[in-house]
Formats: sequence, structure tokens, C-alpha cells
Amino acid sequence: MDLNTKTKAEKLIKIANGNICNHCLGRKFSDYINASNNEERGKIIRSNLNIENYNLSEKASNQICKICKNLLIEINAPKYKEYILKKVEDKINYLELEYDSFLIGSKISKNILENDEKINELIQIKESETIKKDINRSIGEYLEKNLKKEVNFENPDVVFLIDLRNLILNNQEKSDSLENSYFDEVKVRIQINPIFIEGKYLKLVRGIPQTKWPCRKCKGRGCESCNFTGKMYQESVEELISHVVLKEAKGYASKFHGAGREDIDVKMLGSGRPFVLEIKEPKKRNLDLKNLRKKVNEHCKGKTEYRDLKFTAKARKAEIKVSSPETFKIYRALIECEDEVSKDELAKLQSLNIISQQTPKRVSHRRSDKIRKKEVKELSTKLINSKSFEMIIKTQGGLYIKELISGDDNRTKPSVSDLLGLKSTCKKLDVIEVSSEK
Repeated sequence: MDLNTKTKAEKLIKIANGNICNHCLGRKFSDYINASNNEERGKIIRSNLNIENYNLSEKASNQICKICKNLLIEINAPKYKEYILKKVEDKINYLELEYDSFLIGSKISKNILENDEKINELIQIKESETIKKDINRSIGEYLEKNLKKEVNFENPDVVFLIDLRNLILNNQEKSDSLENSYFDEVKVRIQINPIFIEGKYLKLVRGIPQTKWPCRKCKGRGCESCNFTGKMYQESVEELISHVVLKEAKGYASKFHGAGREDIDVKMLGSGRPFVLEIKEPKKRNLDLKNLRKKVNEHCKGKTEYRDLKFTAKARKAEIKVSSPETFKIYRALIECEDEVSKDELAKLQSLNIISQQTPKRVSHRRSDKIRKKEVKELSTKLINSKSFEMIIKTQGGLYIKELISGDDNRTKPSVSDLLGLKSTCKKLDVIEVSSEK
């Protein structure tokens, strides 16, 4: 142990008036002394300072650690770890919880945390292991061994939250020995992290929104207009799949994240639109997605279809929402003109290339008002009769097709109406491909 560490350790023990447990003494120097744990570091420091026969972990000791109030001693005692294990197991069994990885979180007295920080300032230690980190690691290692599940710091299935605040209060008021520390006051709560399922959906009929659409009049509370359902439409792409998945996963709620959306009167065909379904608080995580897809599609038959289901990471729900300039969409539109149009006149539409499009009036209430530049990549037309034709158009993601056809009172330039010199209206629209490829 170097001289600087020895000096700071002496100062720490003096500030504590000798009342400091080996756990707290050792963790203050966790970056300076090599040992298997903080308690061993504390023993090494005492040995170097020639302080003998002073160990608060002994049952005969009536002294209270100046920093942790003996909390670290209690938490590291085998019988208390066993007690926490039992409380965790009881909670898991009650919830019938399925998980493979976990993380420990803890809550302790605010006064202890603040006092710990003040002592760091007094002995001029900028970085030392916190009490919470010591507790979380100690309990985590014990549970990992006994639950046969692994600790995962990045993406745990569940978090076991151990609330020790009442335990500390009892110790402060009673100053009891380890046998009488009122451990029943320890609370255990389980945070169940969501699962994310990625896939693609097809919408085979018109009149179904992508997500739940609250009633405009009652804002979802239920009224006569919505037949007291709280919804504008009784079904959605989100609800049709969530109904089955929530039941299978025993989840609490769901949230649907789509790669854009089509209008309610537009079909989504082709290979489908990418989405991520978030299931909150699932008690069952290891779902058979092949079998799940079959159940979902049977439930939604003739309305929607879901493909390529796979588990994915949380970050994916944000990624699919970003419309990259490289993405494209292919649409099939049935267009009706106010007057007759010829095949030769339709050839004018081949000049559609870079489109300047101000936010359409119909979505201006929920989209920022700005002008977007979008590219038409490919276009073909087929005359249906003297006043209507079919248009297949491949465009950069984010171009509003209905307004490309109508012109939207000159907010979209150029437009089909402009080039034909005829008022043109989109009668039917299908999305036939959504891609992330060029």
C-alpha cells in the first residue's frame, strides 16, 4: 500500500472515529488495492495500519459503521442473502415469470448516500465504488449462482429492485444486532423489461388504420358517437396482432412502431411494411414465433397478414421510423380525370422527376409545415377508359401520392393534374412495395 493511500486511509478512520466497517474502508480504495472484494481490501488496510481485532462483522460488536450504518455487513451475511433470494423466488413464482437474465437495482437511505459523498470530499477521493454498486454486485453474484440465471448489464430481461430504506431506518432507531434487524422491512419489486418483435404486415382491405385511433369527440373515454368503445375504428393493424401476442406473452400492454404508415383507405400489399411490436411487462418471453405467426394470421384472416416475425433489439423501433433518402416505395393508383385523357397525354407524366411538396393540408395539423424535395424514380401508366387510368409509381420515401396526383391547390409541384391540364383525383391507392434498398 503506497504512502498516499495509507495517509488517506488513516484520515478516513479518524473521521469515522474508528467506526467503519471493512466493506466501506475497502471500497474507498477499490482502485488502489488489489483484492478479491472490498471486505478483503479493508482487512489489508487494517493490517498495514497495525489495527488488530477490529471487525464489525463479528456478532459481538455493538459499533455502527459511520458510513453505511452496518448495511453492507448485513447484506453480505449469508442468512440475509438467503432471505433476499427467497423473496425474489416467491415473487417470480407468484408472477409465473419466464426470464433468462437479470440485473440488480437497490434503494437505500438518501442520508447514507449523501454522507458517503461528503466523506469522499473530506479525504479527497474522486472515484470510489458506491454503496449501491457494492450492494448490487454482492446480491447479483449470489442470485446468479442460486437462480442459475445470468447477470446482464446491457439488456436484462428483468431487474430485481431491492428496497432497503426501511431496514436502515430500523437500524438507526433500534441499533439492533444482526439477529434482530427487522429484515421483513426489505421490499422486492420486479421490473419486467419489454420484448420487441420485428416483422412485416400486409393490409388486405381498406378501412383499417395502422394503430388504434381514439374517438375524436370523447378522446377515447367512450361516448354515443363511438358506441362507447373510445375508438373511431373497431380494429387496427396494431390491435389485430396485439390481441394474440399479448395473450401468448401474458403481457400488460403493447405499442406498435411502423416504418411509416399508409392512409386508412389504402391497402398495404407486396412483401409488407416493416414494423416493431413492443410488448410491455411480458411474463412469458420465449415465444415460438413460427407458431405465433400462424395463430395471428388465423385470427386476422382476410384483413391483415404478418410475416417474417423475429425478436429484435429496442433500438430497432427507432431505426425503422427513420425515412432514409435511400428508401423507396412503389404505389398503384387508380386515377380519375374530370375530362377525357389519351395515351399520348399520359406520356407527359414521364417528366415527373424532382417533386417540390409543401406539407399537405390534410396532415398539416400533425406535420410541420415545410417544403420537401422528393424524387420520382420510375413511372408507368395504363389507360382504363377515356377518363381514368392506372399509374404504377416508384418514389423516394416520404412523397405524398394523393397530393402528387391532385396538386393539393398548387402545394405540390409538378403534379399529375398540372401536367395533364386536367383535374385528377386518386380513387384507389395501394402500396405494393416498401423497401430499404435503392
